[in-house]
Amino acid sequence: MSSSAATEGAHAASGQAGLAPVDQALVDGVLGRQRRALAKAITLIESTRRDHQQRAQQVLGALMPHTGRATRIGISGVPGAGKSTFIEALGTWLIERGHRLAVLAVDPSSSVSGGSILGDKTRMETLCQREEAFIRPSPSAGSLGGVAEKTREAMLLCEAAGFDVIIVETVGVGQSETAVAGMVDMFCLLQLPNAGDDLQAIKKGIVEIADMVVINKADIDPRAAQVVQAQWKNALHFLRHASPHWAPPVLTLSALHKEGIADFWAQVEGYREALTPTGEFEAKRRHQAQAWMWNLIDSGLRQYFRHHPAVQADLPGLIAQVEAGRTTPTAAAYRLLGHLQTVSADCADPNQAAAGLASADASPL
Repeated sequence: MSSSAATEGAHAASGQAGLAPVDQALVDGVLGRQRRALAKAITLIESTRRDHQQRAQQVLGALMPHTGRATRIGISGVPGAGKSTFIEALGTWLIERGHRLAVLAVDPSSSVSGGSILGDKTRMETLCQREEAFIRPSPSAGSLGGVAEKTREAMLLCEAAGFDVIIVETVGVGQSETAVAGMVDMFCLLQLPNAGDDLQAIKKGIVEIADMVVINKADIDPRAAQVVQAQWKNALHFLRHASPHWAPPVLTLSALHKEGIADFWAQVEGYREALTPTGEFEAKRRHQAQAWMWNLIDSGLRQYFRHHPAVQADLPGLIAQVEAGRTTPTAAAYRLLGHLQTVSADCADPNQAAAGLASADASPL
């Protein structure tokens, strides 16, 4: 087991012992590479029910020793950049060379109805028919960062099921949609030639974390693709790279005609070969595991705060005062947060405080 897997295993709150028969069957099915068991396990971790979350952590804890061996790639890009077409071309190419591929496609959720179309599988018609591929669309459900809240756990389940390449496709590109870079080994940004003001598209927020930039649909206008490629190379030259041992390359390809796929994968392999000897590759995964733990803590505290009885009792009146201008939002916030300070002072026993935190409904912890 790699050291990154051991580190992530340390963050799993539950052990392997004492699994219920239904959960043990789920674990055995995932390890046995059963697609139905993997789908059911992902559904379990995505559930917001408290009892499901407790079961999900036990299942995930039992599977953690079998994770950490896959190559994790994040794909983002502007709408219409051809992300799904590119993933299908890359996935087919990898399968033909003996790899097993899992695609976690995040679909945007409506801010009005809360629903998602989840139509990514229909755009990867050839890939979804391959036994060596597993495609799982998930709703973003309001999560920021371009990924769903449980994408990381789903990725670990896919690794335990024997998939050696994991691709996470985000809902689209934006200055806030960078969370995927914190859970993958390599983050790739897809762009288009003739997409308007190309220099305006080069925004530091997402470019600084890109490990590779790909100009897709280069077959439409090869000359425009070369111009955009040169612009991106010049822009990246002035940015500070995440690693001193890797300069993000800028490639042109055509996913539709399956041109340039081999060059893309050569860069993925070169990235790992460049960072592994220096220890950066494993250090990056260790840092990601730690960041994941803190994200869960932050999310759990928000849920605990929202379900705190004193907060629920005080909140309606304070909202009315803020809307009427009788108190400031800052004063109202501090008053509500003060209820947590009171609980902290009363709970001298840390185990008692932890038990109260875990009792919050729908808490991801």
